[in-house]
Amino acid sequence: MAQSNPKYKNVLLIRFSAIGDVAIAVPVIHSVAKAYPDKHFTMLSNVRFAPFFAGMPDNVSFIGVDLKKDYHGFGAMLKLFFQLLKKHFDAVADLHGVLRTTALSIFYRLFFTKVRRIDKDRRSRKRMTRQKNKDLTPRLTSFDRYRIVLEKLGFRFDIRFRSIFGDEKADLSSVKGLVGDKDCTWVGIAPFAAHKGKIYPLYLMEEVVSQIDSACLCRQFVFAYGKERLLVEEWARKYRSVEIIDTRLGMAGELVLMSNMEVMLGMDSSNMHLASITGTPVVSVWGATHPAAGFLGWGQNPADCMQIDLPCRPCSIYGKAKCIYGDYRCLTGIDPDQVFARVKNYL
Repeated sequence: MAQSNPKYKNVLLIRFSAIGDVAIAVPVIHSVAKAYPDKHFTMLSNVRFAPFFAGMPDNVSFIGVDLKKDYHGFGAMLKLFFQLLKKHFDAVADLHGVLRTTALSIFYRLFFTKVRRIDKDRRSRKRMTRQKNKDLTPRLTSFDRYRIVLEKLGFRFDIRFRSIFGDEKADLSSVKGLVGDKDCTWVGIAPFAAHKGKIYPLYLMEEVVSQIDSACLCRQFVFAYGKERLLVEEWARKYRSVEIIDTRLGMAGELVLMSNMEVMLGMDSSNMHLASITGTPVVSVWGATHPAAGFLGWGQNPADCMQIDLPCRPCSIYGKAKCIYGDYRCLTGIDPDQVFARVKNYL
């Protein structure tokens, strides 16, 4: 792509949540920063997501905030704006398009700062999830939607990215005390998601875990937090290869661990995107949602998306909708043997 020479030198990019959506921004910001080394880009997001941006080019900065604690309400957004004003940004890319970022955008426009916002194409998405005559034409990916926001500011670039750790696997020394040395195949299992319509039933997932356990000398790291852990602790007792990963590693440690895995098995959820930005292949399970909506992880193979064709799916873009039949057949109908066969390709 022919490179332009935009006039903006100090650009603010905003995406507060969710985890996966912020991770999606990583390849885009890395690529535009590489394409324009004479410009400076600052990502404003949740302070928890700072590890995503630790390996960025030198012309990328990160501002982390805790919205729930420090910036709740309109007045708090105004306070945040005046703090940001000291940074002298000459352009703003709103990658979120919610009330908080709308408020910040309005404030910046009042100070004659150029602002461009993401187009979420909600009408088109409704055509994809309606009950009859679904339109399953692949939509723009979220990566392209973010890129287009920057393109509207004059930045033209191709998205080229492998991993937040570059061309190599992450150094394991920071997590060695918790996970030890790598002396066999490592597999990640992320069986949970925010909504039931995106969770492969645990009794079926256990069948896959069991087959992996029998297939090779490996360690299976199951990501489960809080109450989720109680649902899978039995796996660790039944299968020699299973270990539960909870909050001990922290976000940075989990990214290091994921980078060293041969494959991750997960849902259409944040862990798919976290593994993707570490360059790890992901076999993903899709139920109420659909990869055609544009949310597949960076660099992932569409053939690794485990799904079945049903007239009712997708019924939701984000997985929130309740199953009209009550049985979530879009998930229960996925054969665990087929899921295992796909994972086995990487073992």
